[in-house]
Amino acid sequence: MIKILIVDDEKPICDLIDLNLSSAGYHCVSVQDGLKAINKIEEEDFDLILLDIMLPGADGYDIMEYIRPLKIPVIFITAKHEVKDRVKGLKLGADDYLVKPFDVVELVARVEAVLRRYNKTEQILTAGDVVVDVEARRVTKGGKPVVLTNKEFGLLLLFIQNKNVALFRENLYEKVWEGEYLADSRTLDLHVQRLRKKLGWEHNLVAVYKVGYRLEVQ
Repeated sequence: MIKILIVDDEKPICDLIDLNLSSAGYHCVSVQDGLKAINKIEEEDFDLILLDIMLPGADGYDIMEYIRPLKIPVIFITAKHEVKDRVKGLKLGADDYLVKPFDVVELVARVEAVLRRYNKTEQILTAGDVVVDVEARRVTKGGKPVVLTNKEFGLLLLFIQNKNVALFRENLYEKVWEGEYLADSRTLDLHVQRLRKKLGWEHNLVAVYKVGYRLEVQ
């Protein structure tokens, strides 16, 4: 399982990130202090680090200097939004830079993008008895193959990577169809209906009023 270190001095933010990334199938460890982060990096192996800049003990820039020789991918997550701060973070070797407040769907997408760049993505995803082989684009339910269209497969990946998270209709449409969402379009709803039927998710893939859809799994 992909292991991610979350470094942020605000515990509620750590908990929010942990909740969403854990739902997407990642194992997360969080610390709220810069020196504790360095200790954790020495003690354990991580596939990715999400790093705040303003931290007690040692700031994110100092930690980045320590991380760089280890070749661990890093995404800065910080309230420092000025261009000079982004440039400094990227020049120090960070792979991405996300400004607070952020959308959790965007966070998961950026995590996926960085992990793909390093060939560290999970190739097998699960939700109940549904198993997705990402590389082979193969889906099974209860061990039996399920045939999906490209758009249905794209939706399934988003839902299974964001379990128990409400996803906005606009985000789903724009990511799968790669175009601007039209409010009167029924395309997304029809594809969700077919996905429900094919996977037996009539009670799992639920509509969220004025938002979009959420995949509910234990």
